[in-house]
Amino acid sequence: MVELSKLRWRCRRGTKELDLLLMDYLETRYSTSSELKKTQFVELLALEDDELMLVLMDFINSI
Repeated sequence: MVELSKLRWRCRRGTKELDLLLMDYLETRYSTSSELKKTQFVELLALEDDELMLVLMDFINSI
């Protein structure tokens, strides 16, 4: 498992909106998430900001 301090650093992005979304998830849901969800979150953090924004917007539009 990736250390929380490293994840906090990786949640710092180029836009305030991404920072807020990612940090909120990390601080409120990450610790109680399944291993699959934790892995998926780490994979999301590996994306470039523009890719990440598209993925999140697609997700929101699909709801």
